[in-house]
Amino acid sequence: MDLFDKNNRFNIANLVTYLNVALGVVAIYFIVKGDFFTAIILAWMAGACDIIDGKLARKYNLSTEFGIQLDSFADFLSFVVMPPFLLFYALKSGMTSGVEELIVGLVFIAYIISGLRRLIEFNLKVDAGEVAKYFEGVPTPLGAILLWVLYLLFSNGIITSVSIITLLVIVIAWSMNSKLKIPHP
Repeated sequence: MDLFDKNNRFNIANLVTYLNVALGVVAIYFIVKGDFFTAIILAWMAGACDIIDGKLARKYNLSTEFGIQLDSFADFLSFVVMPPFLLFYALKSGMTSGVEELIVGLVFIAYIISGLRRLIEFNLKVDAGEVAKYFEGVPTPLGAILLWVLYLLFSNGIITSVSIITLLVIVIAWSMNSKLKIPHP
């Protein structure tokens, strides 16, 4: 198997993307177990994989439509599903009723749908050759970082209100599909 063959679905860049997926899944496992620290470490490792896979693809001319789609699926799991899952489980300790848990859960589902929409819109623009020097709307990795910041603010007692955190999640979800201009690195 040639790790530097563009047509190999398991080339070096795609292997790093598959590792991103695996880290996201294992992070969710640790969230369910209540081990948020390990989950966050795994999430940051997934983020590193997201950077490395693109660098490898460009350096070794491994970019393909398959790799682009695979990267988006990995981003969906590691940056759209896993971070709100972490924050939701962390916020559960501060929720006072089943109704509050339902409302917060629905907000997080809306966040996930917003992130999915953002990834699909981005892929459509890439396919049409319309990627500019800036992102339109907050990219999903930045959305994930913002949710991790909210987790840190809540877990360290800086923001103790589940309602305020939930409102900020709504703002972040909105921002992913907004017209905000974010410089593309």
